[in-house]
Amino acid sequence: MATKCRFFLQRVLTGLRAHAGWYHHASGRRHLMCRTPVRQLSSSNRLHMSPSATTGPSSLSFRTHTCGQLRSHHVGEKVTLCGWVQYLRQDLFVILRDFSGLTQVLIPQEESALKAVLCDLSVESVVKVTGTVRKRPVGQENKGMPTGDIEVLAENVEVFNVCRKLPFEIKDFVKKSESLRMQYRYLDLRSSQMQNNLRLRSHLVMKMREYLCNVHGFVDVETPTLFKRTPGGAKEFVVPSREPGLFYSLPQSPQQFKQLLMVAGVDRYFQVARCYRDEGSKPDRQPEFTQMDIEMSFVDQAGIMSLVEGLLQYSWPADKGSLKVPFQTMTYKEAMRDYGVDKPDTRFGMKLMDVSEPFFSTQIEFLRSALSQSEGSIQAIRVPSGATHFTGKDLEELKQTARTQFRQELSLVLVREDGTLKSPLKKLIPDSVTEDLLRRTEANPGDLLLLAAGSLHTVRPLLGSLRLQAAQLLEAHGLSVRDHAAFNFLWIVDFPLFLPKEDKPEELESAHHPFTAPRPEDMELLFKEPNKVLISCFMVLL
Repeated sequence: MATKCRFFLQRVLTGLRAHAGWYHHASGRRHLMCRTPVRQLSSSNRLHMSPSATTGPSSLSFRTHTCGQLRSHHVGEKVTLCGWVQYLRQDLFVILRDFSGLTQVLIPQEESALKAVLCDLSVESVVKVTGTVRKRPVGQENKGMPTGDIEVLAENVEVFNVCRKLPFEIKDFVKKSESLRMQYRYLDLRSSQMQNNLRLRSHLVMKMREYLCNVHGFVDVETPTLFKRTPGGAKEFVVPSREPGLFYSLPQSPQQFKQLLMVAGVDRYFQVARCYRDEGSKPDRQPEFTQMDIEMSFVDQAGIMSLVEGLLQYSWPADKGSLKVPFQTMTYKEAMRDYGVDKPDTRFGMKLMDVSEPFFSTQIEFLRSALSQSEGSIQAIRVPSGATHFTGKDLEELKQTARTQFRQELSLVLVREDGTLKSPLKKLIPDSVTEDLLRRTEANPGDLLLLAAGSLHTVRPLLGSLRLQAAQLLEAHGLSVRDHAAFNFLWIVDFPLFLPKEDKPEELESAHHPFTAPRPEDMELLFKEPNKVLISCFMVLL
């Protein structure tokens, strides 16, 4: 069988060579110029390979360095680079790219044959270039490029593949639609952003495994992908089997396996688990996703929190700065009160305000009447500069979100630059109530107030969602609201065991999965005041 395989490969390679062209350098060496890469498959080929590092990203490769690796201290060295042609400039330079960055290759003007080959290259062609590193002339350095102090004077070139005209340029690809990105996924993955994302994830997972296994003695366990259905929770994908009427289910999370391993005596294990949920995509949840799943026995909440903080601190990329521990802690009650959600973005203010507190009670009936509510809490958000920058379309988007997603009405109060108000509420409430409202919310000229009334479990999530939407609208108008490079880690603790049903607020339903236990001190409340029962559960947020 092995003999037949070798004979078949020989026939294939012989056929490919018939379509290959060669570039002859003045030194007498032959260089391949073809549309399909051709290599002799024999151990003797090792003797003719370019010298390369024994370890690192260039080990066992044709190249000696990556395109983003060369610096001033490499000047004078003879190097071999492999990569894709990013672009050509003035028939003088070829900018070569690989995953690590860019290098400028100088086209020798006196070598007519070599110049013709390099100048004839199309963008995204794949080549191997050998040459000498030299310092760029004074004044021609590129400070915005890590390799901008040097260039490589080409001496030999080998073309592995010539690229036809692409439907778009790689550097402009970020402007293309999502459907086009998916259609040309292999091109999307060539972009520096996607390359960095893949390597960043690889680095993080490697460091996490190292920390858990080598520092804290965890066991990395891989659990099955095909399993039986687990009723409840998210909908599951099913996989038919060869037996009629029988099928497997893809796990929405490895919950059952966690319990199995814990009771089996594997007291601390983890896995980088693949999860599947047959539901519509959400910003933070897709039909398939990966989670770092960690389980420990004989540990309390403080131990888990310390482990996760240490894990993130150990695996955090150096170029993102250091992480300070311990992380900030916030209760579920505080998060819902101030931000309206249990996963708040704390990189900006705009907290929710209860304008129906006791000291405001003398005017509360006027506001309730104006907001078409006979009871319930009145909550507000002050959007700085919202009245100044938001267009009529922006305001309508906020109202539409309230109606379609929360079935609630939203009232807007715009404070003009001269201090006067623009709002339908102005005709429905007396001046004294208006003045107290502005004082209570600390509204200034140019601000926008978002007002909603109703039960807390309805109004707070509404304004919590609008808070994020308002921040996005302000940023779309050029205002700096959040530092998108910042990471505000935050622990949310003391979640309730039960929450009011969405369609029947007078009834309660479990807020978590059935494995969740109440806090020991709340056990007595289970049958007396279940709405007050909290759980020993928490989550960490960026």
